[in-house]
Amino acid sequence: MDTATTTATAAPGSEVRASIEKKAVQETIQSDSTDRIILEDGHETFHGLIIPTEEEKSTLRRVAGKMPATCYYLCAVEFAERASYYGCFQVYKNFIRAPLPPDGNGSGATAPGSQYTAGALGKGSVVATAMTEAFKFLAYALPIFFGWLADTKYGRFKMICWGVGVCGVAHIIMIISALPPVLLSGNAIGPFALSLYMLSIGAAQFKPNISPTVIDQSPHKFAHVITENGEKVIVDPEESVNSVMLWFYLLINIGACFGIPTTYLAKLVGYWAAYLIPTILYLLLPPLLWYLNPRLVKQPPGGSDLNNVFKVLADIFANGGLKRIGRKGFWEIGRPSVRRAAGSTKVYGYDDEFVNDVRRTFQACGIFLFSPIWQINDGGLGAAANALTAGMKTNGLPNDLLDNLNSVSIVIMVPVMNHIIYPLLRRRGIKWGPIARMTFGFALGSIGSIGYSVLQYYVYKTSPCGWNATTCAELLPEGATTVSEISYAWYAIPVIMTAVSEVFVNVTSYGIAYSRAPKNMKGLVASLNLAMTAISAAIGLGTAPAISDPHLIWAFAGPTIAGSTMTVIFWFTFRHIDKEEFVLNTDFDDMKKDSDHESDEERVPPPKTIEEKQ
Repeated sequence: MDTATTTATAAPGSEVRASIEKKAVQETIQSDSTDRIILEDGHETFHGLIIPTEEEKSTLRRVAGKMPATCYYLCAVEFAERASYYGCFQVYKNFIRAPLPPDGNGSGATAPGSQYTAGALGKGSVVATAMTEAFKFLAYALPIFFGWLADTKYGRFKMICWGVGVCGVAHIIMIISALPPVLLSGNAIGPFALSLYMLSIGAAQFKPNISPTVIDQSPHKFAHVITENGEKVIVDPEESVNSVMLWFYLLINIGACFGIPTTYLAKLVGYWAAYLIPTILYLLLPPLLWYLNPRLVKQPPGGSDLNNVFKVLADIFANGGLKRIGRKGFWEIGRPSVRRAAGSTKVYGYDDEFVNDVRRTFQACGIFLFSPIWQINDGGLGAAANALTAGMKTNGLPNDLLDNLNSVSIVIMVPVMNHIIYPLLRRRGIKWGPIARMTFGFALGSIGSIGYSVLQYYVYKTSPCGWNATTCAELLPEGATTVSEISYAWYAIPVIMTAVSEVFVNVTSYGIAYSRAPKNMKGLVASLNLAMTAISAAIGLGTAPAISDPHLIWAFAGPTIAGSTMTVIFWFTFRHIDKEEFVLNTDFDDMKKDSDHESDEERVPPPKTIEEKQ
């Protein structure tokens, strides 16, 4: 088989450090993809790269390589999309759950200094949980379809653009549903529900394709040795990807901070204003995508490898694999070389390396399966956290304001990790592998979520309505004290702790989803990672009837116990992966931009013959 299709590559050393320049990528593409040379000192070179020896891998400091400017422009695209998404999402639960305040202006806002909660539809906690969790489920389950569609037919960039169009229309309808005449008519639920689920479809088109497109821009496909300030170091593709994805996640959460102004706008002005700001921000996306179109490295739709995955599994199970599930040697059964050695005359459209990619993909999916419980601990089950704060003393603050500390904490923590902690670990030669980072994140999330249960216990204990703390305002007459004396400020502690855990779990999972997927399944595998949020949303949806007084303590405590247990299981199941070398399995042809060609259209490469595949 052609070396270019089996070995991940990167730009030559001098070019890698200046990879933001167009010339670097062009020269890399023009290199002979089969060129391997052994130097006099015993080093192997590949495309002018000096491949580190085993000794150098264990002794040299690893650094993150510079990334093209397009990576950061795409991070800006993600910022605008997430700012609009979270700016609206932050106020959904109160919009649905609480009625129009009696002292308000008819648009959902309250009188200044009022202890009443901003609200509009008055459907209660059960309906609020059901609608928001259904929204999350669609937004994170549908990406499986749209990720597959991008891989096989339309390409990731086109799918991103289509998602932006759908979400734009949804935002406009959402503003209309929140106008005072519509709210006062009692008919707002119809247009709001339409816009809500349109937004979930647009987000499902956008989300699974944006992070793989960011990583597609990386020229650092293979670890190689360079000299930096007189010191020999290894440019590490894992560190390079982790660094840019930290910035990606930072901008996601800067965008999510738009939940702070929208929360205040909902309480002080009304929900139409809260939905207007994200819509205005969304208008940045079409011109930015137009500008990026010819400048991006795009993976053309090359047909999904999913059919070959099923063929590999069929071969394995047809040859005794059922008895070896979970045991060593399971995947070796499906290797074409093993099958030929056993006498098979079948013509295979894939090679042994593809079977290894399938193994790595299934490992990634196994890793992702531990995320749903952690996600529930990161913010509570369904609308439970919103119900908790409804019974706390807020002193006039919106009861969903401190939820924004999630994003603020991440915005602070990401630069600390990117510029202080991770460089310090690299200088000391400490490799904090992806599984170790995720385990730490899972543990931190479980510890932080204990705070929700403790707070809910004391709210019940001190509320004027006792075990009916969430609906106390509906039970007592107007003007009576309806909240616990427990200060809303205590809610910040579990919010901040669980938020910090995201820096270790979510950022790492982006790299795992990309690096462990076959070349033509990266969108699909990224969507499987996102689908874990759909599973957590489905759990929230299924338990919606229980998200009410007096059961809220266990709505927090149950997932905390489950998360702690699964953290231990996760570490002992996957810790061996930290010893594996990180590889981005793409080749030089994948680094071409539209501006390198005659057309701005994404092109489908001609299909390979069987001889070329072998």
